[in-house]
Amino acid sequence: MKNTNDIKQYFREINENLLLNHKLLFLLKDIIIKTKKNNGKVIVFGNGGSASTSNHVTVDLTKNAKVQSMNFNESNLITCFSNDYGYEKWISKAIEFYATKRDLVILLSVSGESKNLVNAAKLCKKNKLNLVTFTGKTKNNSLIKINKKKLNFFVNSNSYNIVEIVHHALLL
Repeated sequence: MKNTNDIKQYFREINENLLLNHKLLFLLKDIIIKTKKNNGKVIVFGNGGSASTSNHVTVDLTKNAKVQSMNFNESNLITCFSNDYGYEKWISKAIEFYATKRDLVILLSVSGESKNLVNAAKLCKKNKLNLVTFTGKTKNNSLIKINKKKLNFFVNSNSYNIVEIVHHALLL
């Protein structure tokens, strides 16, 4: 019976976090519509599983919502920028090269502490770029602190799997 309880708990945790965040989706929709009206694009970044989510959401936004969207998960760009600027700054450098004031930057991080994403959030704040963050684990994480006056989707879970699945479901 332990297996059944584990499965029930798994889906309960996903469902609770989706319900906690569903109202924020309307705000995100409005931000994306404004970005499109301003001829901006949506740029999405994440590490690991969150990088996969960023790939998927940018394709869906482009194809299904007709919103110009991009991510930078090309190995040659990541390794070039990481080699030249340091891994902690490769995302910031990509934003410097490709983002404009009309764009929306979305950062996905389970912990909210990934140095490359934290540095990117600081750059967005400094340059007054539109920023939306998706985080988990603790409400006291760095991305929430940096983005406290903007939109953040928080998943109240310590499980990378749960946080990534909820982020994925919210964005798609």
